[in-house]
Amino acid sequence: MELKLVEIDVEKYPDELRPLLSSGVIYDSSCSPEARVIYIDKNDGYFLKSARKGTLEREATMTRYFQNKGLSAKVLTYVSDTEDWLLTEKVHGDDCAAAMYLENPKRLCDTIAETLMMLHSLDYSDCPIQNHTELYLAGAKKNKQMGTYDNSSFPDSFGYTSSDEAWAVVESSGKLLKTDTLLHGDYCLPNVILNDWKLSGFIDLDNAGVGDKHVDIFWAIWSLHFNLRTNEYRQRFIDAYGREKIDESMLQIVAAVEVFG
Repeated sequence: MELKLVEIDVEKYPDELRPLLSSGVIYDSSCSPEARVIYIDKNDGYFLKSARKGTLEREATMTRYFQNKGLSAKVLTYVSDTEDWLLTEKVHGDDCAAAMYLENPKRLCDTIAETLMMLHSLDYSDCPIQNHTELYLAGAKKNKQMGTYDNSSFPDSFGYTSSDEAWAVVESSGKLLKTDTLLHGDYCLPNVILNDWKLSGFIDLDNAGVGDKHVDIFWAIWSLHFNLRTNEYRQRFIDAYGREKIDESMLQIVAAVEVFG
């Protein structure tokens, strides 16, 4: 996580956030154009995310759900007004893209596989988002209609040569995706926080819900490739998670959905 010291206009924020913002040192830690994230250096630390009105509601809901399972940050405030604001406490530790973890890639690979197995084994009967797969496919369809298509960020083994090729897979095989596992939804190294190799919590849960486990498996493999700059650990991850539990053809279906954002 990169932090850049910034100054903000506190008056542009909701009243209930101003005392905290006025009394802490502010850093920008944004990594997406869709949302701004600032880190408030006070006490044990806080993160404040802001985005278009209505877009952080699911994240607030699922962060609270994971929090109740002891797996995420404490949600302090969610405000939806002219835009959305989500204030959480900092999860103690460092994300898995930190140098201390990347320098031991085999252990890192095994750790995120074991952590994902744990997550996928949890009871999801009380999860507030029970239809991740339905939302996932609907989002791909909407983005396809808007002309969104990008396969540039994916390993060659998952690549599609055209939008039509990828969409043909979604149309013919998207129905094979199940809805039977509690997902993170964006299971990448920066979203898993460890404290000396032990899980401290998950962050960025805006895509979490009950869906198909291969979505998380896909993103874990993608993130190992992206952050370690090699696809060398794909098979190791599959073995660590449990090769018998993974259908690699399902990863190709997930990849077809993901190229539509």
